[in-house]
Amino acid sequence: MASLSYRSRTQAGALSSRRAFLALGGGNAVEWYDWMVYGLLASYLGPQFFPSSSSLSSTLSALVVFAVGFAARPLGALVFGTLADRLGRRGIMLLSIGGMVLSTGVLAVLPTHASIGVWAGVILVVCRILQGLSTGIEAPLNSAYIVEMAPEGQTARYGGIISVYVQSGIIAASLVAFLTTTFLSTPAMEAWGWRIPFAVGAVVGALFLWLRRNLPETLHRSSAPGAAPPASQVWREVGRNKLALLAIIFVVAGAQALNYTWATGLPNLARTAYDEDPSAVFAVSTLSGLCIAALYPLAGRLADRKRISRTFIVTRLAAVPLVFVVLAYRAPGMVLFTAVMMIGAPVLAFTMGLYNTVSATLMPMSCRVTGVGIGYAVGVAGFGGTAPYILLWLQDRGVSWVFPVYVAVLCLLSALFYTLALRRSSVRVGS
Repeated sequence: MASLSYRSRTQAGALSSRRAFLALGGGNAVEWYDWMVYGLLASYLGPQFFPSSSSLSSTLSALVVFAVGFAARPLGALVFGTLADRLGRRGIMLLSIGGMVLSTGVLAVLPTHASIGVWAGVILVVCRILQGLSTGIEAPLNSAYIVEMAPEGQTARYGGIISVYVQSGIIAASLVAFLTTTFLSTPAMEAWGWRIPFAVGAVVGALFLWLRRNLPETLHRSSAPGAAPPASQVWREVGRNKLALLAIIFVVAGAQALNYTWATGLPNLARTAYDEDPSAVFAVSTLSGLCIAALYPLAGRLADRKRISRTFIVTRLAAVPLVFVVLAYRAPGMVLFTAVMMIGAPVLAFTMGLYNTVSATLMPMSCRVTGVGIGYAVGVAGFGGTAPYILLWLQDRGVSWVFPVYVAVLCLLSALFYTLALRRSSVRVGS
């Protein structure tokens, strides 16, 4: 039988080490950088790997591969989440970032369709699946780790700080994409410049892989060393928390649908449908990301002070009217695009700053990584990764108004299921 030590002084002290926190948060930032840079460069990757007579069709093909990576997330959560709950957190963290570094390095040097034909697209899909397996466990594992390590009463604050790292990775992806499109000509960017952001991610990721090797372990057993509960025991525990699992799926779905709408959907809509200047689009995306990151610590402190549960429900309901702002951007114009991106920043900060912590508090420690991982993977794969594609597809069909209704329903369902879990005492921290 396994037991988890919870917020011991030793653990809190270990987490407060700058190097440990840098390894944890920095590795998370690299994972999100590598994941997001693909979506930001989809309009360049499409013609290189899926050539078509229509630039929009090529971009949509690249975004389909973007969504394929999300489909691999549940498998990553299923396999590696169970291992993390049985054998420990640290080794799986190393495996997660290692897979991301490898796949991103391959993308940086991968020949295009013009060189190796259809195999270029096949290898691209394989790399994206490997990235999906890695990110399928990275976010839930980090969330569980923070909940287990944070001092009592500071869970949301620590989660908010990790969210700053996550946002830093997203900002870095936008910034590197902005710099490459600014300093390289369009022909150079289309031919080889798109490789630079992937190469940067692979090199920096290798550094954080090295740093993570010394992270402390939070899974401690009362039984003999090497003993581990069977996978069936972990899964039985997940099965006893069905409502919590359902709540996690929609908590993640609402947050990630909003996130990917602003992070990749709107920027790709601006570049492909409205032919906005790519450098300007990347600059606005970076500015929006900076505003969101700056508000994360405030979101964490407020949630710890006012209760995580109350803050989550209020801010999730506030996101419902926000998503309809997307309808304002229905014609070319950088001023309008900038306004839509910046209006979404405050609510996105609270939405993205809390959802990981909220998800981790819904599961008991004995199956936390597995339960959160599955809920996270299903929520992101089913609703987050498909959001950019759905946005562009509905725009192309002339029914763009359907998209905000769809996201608003996800946000309302997340608040409903979380409230039900709260009333049944399934929320274990911050209720």
